Amino acid sequence: MSETKPLHDEDAIKKFKELVGHSPICHLLTSLDQRPIPSRPMSVQQVDDEGNFWFLSSHNSLKDEQVADDPYVQLLLANTGDSEFLSVFGTATIVMDMAKKRELWTPLAKAWFPNGVEDPDLTVLKVKPMQSYYWDTKNGKMVTLLKMAASAIIGKKSHSGVEGKITI
Repeated sequence: MSETKPLHDEDAIKKFKELVGHSPICHLLTSLDQRPIPSRPMSVQQVDDEGNFWFLSSHNSLKDEQVADDPYVQLLLANTGDSEFLSVFGTATIVMDMAKKRELWTPLAKAWFPNGVEDPDLTVLKVKPMQSYYWDTKNGKMVTLLKMAASAIIGKKSHSGVEGKITI
């Protein structure tokens, strides 16, 4: 059992940045009404001071096409080493701003965009959170397992972490 602790505004953005700092790879789900829901791993390039998630993307990709058709998306992030998890529902926007492309560009992106930051296929996705939820054991796997075992032995509920709704 976890303690419930909602996070708001600055604390919410801090939690986003903390989790992305530990594990920047997430799953981006698009076309949420479709079955199966299209999902692909993406690298979060930035969480800005307003809580928006930023990604490098491809104009010719199915994901950009899906976002253009339906902007509602879901992000799923997991730092399994520390048992931290985050689900973000929001709206995605395709951004063509060259300054933002330069800001987010990394040398690794050249593997997908061989013409560099000037590649005409390069786009930026901005995901603005609408509703988010996090789970965090705070203690890591081993301590959590020990607390759960001790709780089972003494017959009391385990308070192994914290979870809550995130609002910005």
